[in-house]
Amino acid sequence: MAGRPKTRRDSKHRVLRRGESIRADGKYQFKYHVNGKPHFVYSWRLEPTDTLSVGKKPCLSLRELEKQIGYDLDSLSDPFGKNITVGELVERYLATKMEAKPNTLMNYKFVQNILKSETFNDRKISQVKTSDAKLFLIKLQQDGRRYSTVKTVRGVLRPAFQMAVDDDVLLKNPFGFELAGVVVNDSVTREAITKDQMRKFLKFVHDDNVYCKYYEVVYILFHTGMRISEFCGLTLRDIDLENKVINIDHQLQRTSDMRLVIESTKTNAGTRKLPMTDDVAQCFQAIIEDREEPKCKRVVDGYAGFLFTDKNGYPEVAMHWEHRFNHMEKDTMISIGCRCRISRPIFAAIPIAATWQNPA
Repeated sequence: MAGRPKTRRDSKHRVLRRGESIRADGKYQFKYHVNGKPHFVYSWRLEPTDTLSVGKKPCLSLRELEKQIGYDLDSLSDPFGKNITVGELVERYLATKMEAKPNTLMNYKFVQNILKSETFNDRKISQVKTSDAKLFLIKLQQDGRRYSTVKTVRGVLRPAFQMAVDDDVLLKNPFGFELAGVVVNDSVTREAITKDQMRKFLKFVHDDNVYCKYYEVVYILFHTGMRISEFCGLTLRDIDLENKVINIDHQLQRTSDMRLVIESTKTNAGTRKLPMTDDVAQCFQAIIEDREEPKCKRVVDGYAGFLFTDKNGYPEVAMHWEHRFNHMEKDTMISIGCRCRISRPIFAAIPIAATWQNPA
């Protein structure tokens, strides 16, 4: 009868499992097979609690590496990740973006929902060629998706596949091409309103019995270039009337689950000390003098004393002003026949729709 196989142990008399061994130089080795082909991982430590020998580079223990391989074999079908789907790759990529702002996370979710409705989501990433990537984006547009949506989807897929390249899973990023020439840019170009249109709009708001209470806000937005989220986030401490400076280093946002959050400005350049003209300073002075102290002082991420609050004391957000501007825009057209498409630009990039003069 054949004898029982001899139990293999290391120098500490620990039993080595199947596939584990020690090389002549003292390094631990684990051998496993994928599709009949042998693969190896190595480590100077067997268990996570083992101390590392002097002069050796930090590394995971062999048993930790085995767990990783086991996860890959069970969940991904291969240890190198080539057989994961596009959807799984995107999910893995987005898991590295948990520090993103709420609006950004909402956009990520939007892209995932689009992908889940497409068969492309279930393609193996190793089988996606550049032509496949282009045809997928073309299909999205042919199915009625707007250029901005296609661009957003590609804005997630491109870095996701690049992560696979950086992880040595893929040799080339199939989405590494320029979008121009692949899909048609059907975006509507925003046109800045003229100075004459701005003056007519401001005059209408100023003279109207309903909208006159918003005149100072409209004037400020036109003459400072602030984003509406930055304006909504302003507190009394941010308005320096003595030195005629507006401190802009944050913005107020409301998330999809209706939570109010304070975020940093959209870009690093967005954090700024904005000088005021005399007219803008007078508008802020009027707002502050007319401001009623809310019965319930609400604090949002440490910020309080917002310029405009609702009946419950919570600061107003962009949506409140968007509705007001939509009504003002329509009534302006009815009253003076001046078509001023400002409700959207004023929330995105008011500087293109207005002028600002340096007080100096």
